[in-house]
Amino acid sequence: MSDKPFLTALASRPNPLVFDGAMGTMLHAMGESFEGCLDEINLTNPALVAEVHRGYIEAGTEVITTNTFGANRFKLSEHGLEAKQEEIICAAVSLARKVVDASFKQVLIAGDVGPLGIRLAPFGRVTAEQAREVFAEQIEMLCNCGVDLIIIETISDLYEAREAVQAAREVCGLPVIVSMTFTRDDRTLLGDPPAKVAVWLQEAGADVIGINCSEGPAQVLRILRQMRRAAPDSLFSVMPNAGWPERVGGRIMYPAGPEYFGDYALAFRQAGAHIIGGCCGTTPDHIRAMRTALETILPDEVNDLPEIRLSAAAAVAVPEAERSHLATCFDTGRFAICVEMDPPRGLSTHKLIAGASLMHEAGADIINVADSPMARMRMSPWGVCQLLQTQVGIETTLHFPTRGRNLLRVQGDLLAAHAIGVRNIFVVMGDPTEVGDYPDAMDNYDLTPSGLIKLIKQGFNTGLDHAGIGIGEPTNFFVGSALNLTPKDPEREIKVLRRKMLNGADFFLTQPVYEPEAARKFLDRYQEEYGQFSYPLLVGILPLYNTRHANFLDNEVPGIRIPDDLRERITAAGDQSPQAGIEIAVEQIEAIKPWAAGIYLMPPFNRFEMAAEIIERVR
Repeated sequence: MSDKPFLTALASRPNPLVFDGAMGTMLHAMGESFEGCLDEINLTNPALVAEVHRGYIEAGTEVITTNTFGANRFKLSEHGLEAKQEEIICAAVSLARKVVDASFKQVLIAGDVGPLGIRLAPFGRVTAEQAREVFAEQIEMLCNCGVDLIIIETISDLYEAREAVQAAREVCGLPVIVSMTFTRDDRTLLGDPPAKVAVWLQEAGADVIGINCSEGPAQVLRILRQMRRAAPDSLFSVMPNAGWPERVGGRIMYPAGPEYFGDYALAFRQAGAHIIGGCCGTTPDHIRAMRTALETILPDEVNDLPEIRLSAAAAVAVPEAERSHLATCFDTGRFAICVEMDPPRGLSTHKLIAGASLMHEAGADIINVADSPMARMRMSPWGVCQLLQTQVGIETTLHFPTRGRNLLRVQGDLLAAHAIGVRNIFVVMGDPTEVGDYPDAMDNYDLTPSGLIKLIKQGFNTGLDHAGIGIGEPTNFFVGSALNLTPKDPEREIKVLRRKMLNGADFFLTQPVYEPEAARKFLDRYQEEYGQFSYPLLVGILPLYNTRHANFLDNEVPGIRIPDDLRERITAAGDQSPQAGIEIAVEQIEAIKPWAAGIYLMPPFNRFEMAAEIIERVR
């Protein structure tokens, strides 16, 4: 089938084309577990899949989608089924074709392509080229097996969507629908708004721009209107969930019924949708209600429906613990891996959470959340720490600058940090405001880092504030402070270090180290004067990204020196300089392991995939 007649007919239809609803929901209702591979059912229980297709056709659907949502190499490999990919896909298409032929109805078959189930760089370790190759495999198999069009759905990453479209263009000439999913704040999981998504997909070459899954019909209608304003000449598809899911009696339940979907089918038509259907929680009854509504009610008989937003679930409280996970790592001798992340400059936290999730999956122990690095305005690190601990499930260390805080604010902020579950505090002076976004902002402070360490360890952790007044119950903060292992004035650095120790510091973090032997000499000098350095030490590791990065650090960042041989090595690597940076970082970590308690890893330019590879290689 040529794509031009299909798209021309789609644009000129008085009613939207009706797709089917959920496949997974129906299979689950028939007893299949979401834990297994639903795509494999094409081989193990084909009659069940056929029954789902048949139900949708009888309900009036004009397009059914193949049971191949997860039939890509990455997802199938999780079940050991990658060798059966083509067999699974062709069985899915054959099943759909047989049901259509037996119905004697004009029903099209859409080859269903879901997300890869992995993250693309920089929030994952799969390159764009690898993603396109995997998409191309699945799409080519669907085309060769005889589908009429391709639907790429439930995508949350625009870069992943672009690779999927390019893959489809490379291996087949069928119409391509690309459908994105949105979170409750009307943005993709990585924080992109509807207008940007619409323009991006239009430029990427999608024949139809879609919205699916998400919160429910009300949200999808709202997003559709925004998309149409941004790309008025495009074709649009909507396939919402049946509301926000709830777990009831061990089963997933969806609140939006068929009648509700029938009402919204009319609103979707008025808003300019060319395709409508359903996603999670929808059934043949939902599709029947939409088809009936479209055939019996005129477009001007329905007014705008109210937009309903469900409140987000309450955050899960972080349980109290005698010792933080970081402290436990030091207690047990586990080599701790801490990763620095900066709060976002705006409201969206999606990319932050994606990066933290990758770090957690790779094996990081702690995320260190910076506070206004380089004196630039960013989201409060307290909120970021809570988000990461509740949504990602990884412990955090809160950077706590003394600069810009008086005694009232310092103590109030400490109470708030403890209340939201933060237990690790990294005390620093902070960057002067004159170097940041607001050079005229107040820069005063009442406490030095050493003084703040004393306030926490000898005050708050004993149940008293700075004035000696009780705070109800003691905090149990685990406090870290900064240490320069390659200082220009070692005597002064040791003097400051001793003051921090006497005030109660529990552990120390260092600046990036590129000369492990030189760093070790500082500890040897300390030992000669005061005995063994017995505090846990997290050594800073900042992977070099390219020659320009190395030269900048060497020439413009105080306290950092990049040896000539490392800069020459990065330069010689050329286009492979990031990989060379990874190799150097791994070598440095192995060199410091005998005398350090862990590392403080700083991903260059938020290249979290580099950090993930380093973590996995040194674990």
